[in-house]
Amino acid sequence: MNKDNYYIAIMAGGVGSRFWPASREHLPKQFLDILGVGKSLIRLTYERFTTLVPPERILVVTNKIYKDLVAQHIPEIPSTNIITEPSRNNTAPCVAYTALRLEAMNPDATFVIAPSDHVILKEKEFLGKIEQALGHATTKEAIITLGIQPTRPDTGYGYIEASGSNKGGMQKVASFREKPDTATAQKYLDAGGYYWNAGIFVWSVKTILNSFNKNAGEILDILSRDKSKYNTVEEQDYIDEVYPLTPSISVDYAILEKATNVYTMPADIGWSDLGTWNALHAYLDKDEQGSVIIGDNTILVNSGNCIVKSDAKKLVVIKDLKEYIIIDESDVLLVYPKSQEQEIKAMRKSITQKEYL
Repeated sequence: MNKDNYYIAIMAGGVGSRFWPASREHLPKQFLDILGVGKSLIRLTYERFTTLVPPERILVVTNKIYKDLVAQHIPEIPSTNIITEPSRNNTAPCVAYTALRLEAMNPDATFVIAPSDHVILKEKEFLGKIEQALGHATTKEAIITLGIQPTRPDTGYGYIEASGSNKGGMQKVASFREKPDTATAQKYLDAGGYYWNAGIFVWSVKTILNSFNKNAGEILDILSRDKSKYNTVEEQDYIDEVYPLTPSISVDYAILEKATNVYTMPADIGWSDLGTWNALHAYLDKDEQGSVIIGDNTILVNSGNCIVKSDAKKLVVIKDLKEYIIIDESDVLLVYPKSQEQEIKAMRKSITQKEYL
């Protein structure tokens, strides 16, 4: 097995709108030091994978407006490895574009495609699973997704239902389930055999392009009109022309729910997608009242189970507040109930349309 054919692709084109107002169009959350460790989430993701492959075999797929940001945060990778989308068309076109670029670079490539903004505490276990999945995907026509062992009935994640048979750590996927309500999520937890869908996939270039040909031919047809452009100086102009023509659809809908060769690899890796303020609250250390404070100038009085982020030089004093998100940015102050945080994404869109920001 030739490990020189292993590649990593990091998806970094999202806005992180559920992390508003810290995450903005011009500086989304993958480029922020959300954890307060002195490194952005995309930098941590890159460093995590460097023990598996060298920088020249790590690609970042992002929106055109973030190309310079990616180069700033990951200066080690070649500039040609930052591949840029001219429009946001969801993950299926992103995956197809990445596969076509890798096919031009190395038709025997097997690759991981992973989000840029997730946290993984058990990195050794994670990398062991990834290496096992890469080996399997190199020799079998298999689409592999990491299934995260659920620890609570979380309604913010999609779920993978496994078939039950376990061969070499792989389980055939029976179905993908949308984000459930609390009662349904508890049923999944009680039943066993259900995993959180982390959006981390492993496959060979040949396997995923075959699957697009079978299950999402329109995307492949549009992006393959002139395959000679890939991995050349003409690629960007070509992508700027054809990529916006692709349908906006997730890889879950376009490929995973239709393909018959999808397997999950259950993984206990200390994973969090940090997709919301509540997820960040759950991840970070808390004070004796269960609150998370990010910043040095905040005092909570008789307040509990809050998450407060303020980089302001002024003193912030909060009294008698329970279960709230408080985010103090230079131009926005957000005070919002934690129980209603799913509204933040829509609210941000509404505010932006009204041109307040």
